[in-house]
Parts: sequence; C-alpha cells; structure tokens
Amino acid sequence: MSDFLQHECGIAMLRLKKPLQFYIDKYGTAFYGLNKMYLLMEKQHNRGQDGAGLANIKLEVSPGKRYISRVRSVDPRPIQDVFSRIMPRFEGLSPDQLNDGAFLQKAFAFTGELFLAHLRYGTYGKNEVENCHPFLRQNNWRTRNLVVAGNFNMTNTDELFDKLVALGQHPKEMADTVTLLERIGHFLDVENQRLFDELKGRDLDHQEISRQIGESLNVQTILKQAANSLDGGYVMCGLIGHGDAFVMRDPNGIRPAFWYEDDEVVVVTSERPVIQTALNVKVETIQEIQPGHALIIKRDGTVSMPEIKKPSARLSCSFERIYFSRGNDQGIYNERKALGRHLVPQILEAIEHDVDRTVTSFIPNTAEVSFYGLIKGIEDHLNQAKIARIIGLGSDPEAAEIEEILSERLRIEKVAIKDAKLRTFITEDANRDDLVAHIYDISYGTVQAGVDNLVVIDDSIVRGTTLKKSILRILDRLEPRLIVIASSAPQIRYPDCYGIDMARIGDFIAFQAAVSLLNKRGLEHILDETYAACKAQLELPKEENVNQVKAVYAPFTAQEISEEVSLLLTPAGMKSELKIVFQSIEGLHASCPDHLGDWYFTGNFPTPGGHKVVNRAFVYYMEGRNDRAY
Repeated sequence: MSDFLQHECGIAMLRLKKPLQFYIDKYGTAFYGLNKMYLLMEKQHNRGQDGAGLANIKLEVSPGKRYISRVRSVDPRPIQDVFSRIMPRFEGLSPDQLNDGAFLQKAFAFTGELFLAHLRYGTYGKNEVENCHPFLRQNNWRTRNLVVAGNFNMTNTDELFDKLVALGQHPKEMADTVTLLERIGHFLDVENQRLFDELKGRDLDHQEISRQIGESLNVQTILKQAANSLDGGYVMCGLIGHGDAFVMRDPNGIRPAFWYEDDEVVVVTSERPVIQTALNVKVETIQEIQPGHALIIKRDGTVSMPEIKKPSARLSCSFERIYFSRGNDQGIYNERKALGRHLVPQILEAIEHDVDRTVTSFIPNTAEVSFYGLIKGIEDHLNQAKIARIIGLGSDPEAAEIEEILSERLRIEKVAIKDAKLRTFITEDANRDDLVAHIYDISYGTVQAGVDNLVVIDDSIVRGTTLKKSILRILDRLEPRLIVIASSAPQIRYPDCYGIDMARIGDFIAFQAAVSLLNKRGLEHILDETYAACKAQLELPKEENVNQVKAVYAPFTAQEISEEVSLLLTPAGMKSELKIVFQSIEGLHASCPDHLGDWYFTGNFPTPGGHKVVNRAFVYYMEGRNDRAY
C-alpha cells in the first residue's frame, strides 16, 4: 500500500491441555508453550508493531504463590523484548531442573497452561506500556481475576462508560479497553456473588465454596450480559484467574478469529495460516469462531462455542482480505488475485486496449498478488484476441503470420523499488517533501519514453499523499506517455470505526474529489445541507442515525470521482498523462464473496454506531476540527 494504514490489532491464545511434564517428555523442552506463543506472535507481527504483551496463568498453584504473570513492551522490537525479559530467568538451570515440570511450575513464571498474547497498533493516544494489552483486573479470589486483550473498536464507549458509572463504578479513564475490562469484570463479580450466595447455605467452608465457584462459573451468562450493549467490531479474549478462558466475536463477524483443537492444545489467532505454520496442521482442521458466538475453554479443558449475541448479517471486513492479513492464507491469496483480474476491463479501457505499448508493474509489496491476477486476466484477454486473429487468417496461413500473432506478450517489469533504508529525518516541510519523493526509486530503461503506457497496481488508495509526493514523481522520470494507477480496492469514501485507523473523512482523496466537484459545479449547498442533517442526527440515539454523508457523493458517478482524483493527485510539472482507476464494488464482492463488509467504500455501516460515527466525522470536517470521530 502506498499510503500506510495502521490496524488494531492481533491476538493469540494457547491452552495446553496436558501437564507441563507431558510436553517435556514428548517434545524435549519445558518451553513448548512459550515457543509456540513466540511463533504465533511473530507470524502476526504485521498486525501490530507499536507494542506487544503476553500473559500466563497457572492452574495448580498453592496459596501465596503467584499464578498470573504478564510482560508488556513498547520497545521498537516489542515481541523480541517481551521474550528477552522472560527467558533469562531460566538461565543457569541444570538439565535435571529444566526437565522437571513440577519444579518449574512451582518456581518460575510463564510455566502455566494458559497463554494470552496481543500485538498492538496504537491508533491514538500515547504509545506507552500502560496502553498495551493484556489488561489485568486483580482480586484475591481467583475466580474474580480477569485478563483481557482484543482486536476491537467500540463506537459507543461513552455510552458504555455511563453504564458503568450508573452501576456505581468509578472507571479511571474513558477508553474502550478499560471500559470493556470493567464491564466484563462487573458481570464476573455478579456471577461470583450469585454462586457464593447459592453455595453458602450448604454448610461448606469458604475454600470449598471457592473451588465450586470455579467449577460452576457460567462464562456464557457473563459474556451475554457484558455484550448486551456493545456496538462495534471485536474479538475479545479473556482469561479468568482459576483457568477458564474465552474468545468472543461480534455479531457481524467484522474482526477475524480462527481456532484449532487437538488432544494437546487449543489455539486461537487472528489469522488462519499462523496456526497452520506454528502447529504444522492442515487448513481443513482450523475453524472460524462464528459471529456472535464465543469459544469458551473451561478449566478442565472442555471447549464449547455458544451463541452470545444473535448473529446479524455477516459483514466481515474486506480490508482484511485486501491488505491487512498476511497473503499466505490460501483464501486471501486467491481473493487478491481475483481483485487484480476484476481490474482488467477498467485498465484496458484506460490504455485504449493498446497492450503492445504498455508496461505493467506494481507498487511494493502488498499489491504483488493482485498484480499476478491482473497479469493472468490480461493474458487471458490476449489469448482470446490471438485466437480470433488466427482464425481470421483463413485455412492456409503463413507461419510468419501466426508467429507474429503468438509473439504478442504482456510486458512486465519491476518498475518501482522501495528504498527501505531511506529515512526522512528533516522536518522542515519543503526539504522533507523533497526527501519523501525519494523513498521509492525506479528501474531505468524499462519504459520507452513518450511511447509506452505504464500501468502500476496498488492495493488501495486512501489519502494519495505518497502517490503525489513520491511515486508519481519518480514514475514520471521514465517519461511514459500515460501512467495508470490501478487500485485493487474501491474508492475509500467513509471512515472506519471498527478497527482500522481511518477516522477523519477529510483525509480521504475520494472525499476531497467529491468536495472539489461540488465546488466546481456550484453545488456547495449540498455540503451545508449535509452538515445540518448530520448535526440533527447526532441529537438522536445512535439506533436512529442514518448515514447522511452519502449525499456528498450522490451527484457523481464513480468514474467522475476517479477522474477528479486523477487531477488532484497530479504533481505540479508532471509530464505524463495520469489516470487513476479503482476497483468496482461489484468486483470487490465477486472477489471476496465471504467478506462483504464494505462500509468504508459504500457507507453501509453494519451497526447503528457506525452511522453515528460517520455523521460526527462530517460535522468535525465542516467545523474544521481535527478530532477523531470515535
């Protein structure tokens, strides 16, 4: 992606179903769990590089001994830092000690059966260790301790905060993570109290009551009560101090979660191939946590997946497929190729079907797979044309004529090269922009100046800043007749409020293009009318909000907005003609048929809170406020 986007976040959970000694005897190491957690985290480092955290719970611990351990880091290499702070404690142990599971569990942290890890991209707020998951809610009763981490964003944090206050709580801050921790924690307390009241009349001592609470704790009920008022996209993970664990997914399945179980482990991650790689298992054995359900792992190792909140229309985030998730998932790989293939008609139209004089490439490096799909699509187009031309030669064609037709091939070059070592350390704007223009470089001699078209595919265009300040300038040095930038994603028109850092509507080049067209065509009144409509909507409960911002785009076709984007992103002094083409909504859905979440493209938000966020974002834009809309 030419425009860098951040994502919230990645999770990994591991439950060892056997005693530690089992893994020592079978795998020859006491660090089986830690090694697997390192792999599960490292293979998802694309999902969060601002911070990382790892928590562990031991199931069998005597009173007075620590049973919950946690390390968090905002080091520049946070995953490595987390493990570099865990592993040295085992240095100097003898081989006999390292092979004694009971000794290790008694004497050392991070030797328990339950692991929960988190990878963080901070979208706002300070990047301090206190902002890193997992979060911990402590209590002397094991069944009231709660460790929480998640990949989520709530649209109604203020409402959830007010509910906590109404319950009599005094939350220390209005952040969605803290609010959710306390909300789940409240209903965990309620369930504990209910069971205590039920058991205390049975002539049991308090130790026995505590044990039975751990056996009887109804995690499904706790989560149902906690999820009742949630509005957003979420995969919420939790460990309860006595050993129960859960992973809860939102009713629309917006954020991803996959799980695997055998007789040794239960594993949950944000991405499927991570489990395949870390455990060397086949894709068919890995399942999705269903929308609106929770995977619940009881202390005794039994697993269930009950419904927590009635599932709604399945609208899994399509940006996961286009950009955020690693491309080695077999489904994502094929979907990205399909996205490239569905761009073929727009690109052929843009180059006026002049394939002979067209060079094709991609912007490193997440667009590479879409590029393969584009190439295959154009090759199929060429093959059909070749068949027709050969048939047109008649029954006795000359060999040279056939050879000339068959020799027509698509020209593929690696034109754009990212200089990963270049750092724009100068902060003064004019000089910094000059350095930004050199973050990418080009392969000289790949394009015939003044003759060739140059088609370059990008996976998405959000702001277009890097295109205008860097990529287009360096591509223009090759002096092609025409530059076509093809986005494998549709036009991004609306903010995301479910986990992607796209909060300010004025940042989007598609929105800027629509505003520019309104001004050019004397339709500025639509902005004022939309502002008034959005202000009125914000006075209503979120359930009554409707996306009013669609009115800004309504007067124009997608093609008109694409043409205006091309004008806005053309750098001053650029010699080549520029055309920017975008994926169609139809092409997106055909490519990713099981991931139809497209609100950032269409404005069709899956939850009421999304409509309220987009209306608020437009109000902030019109008022010149640089605030986030959620």
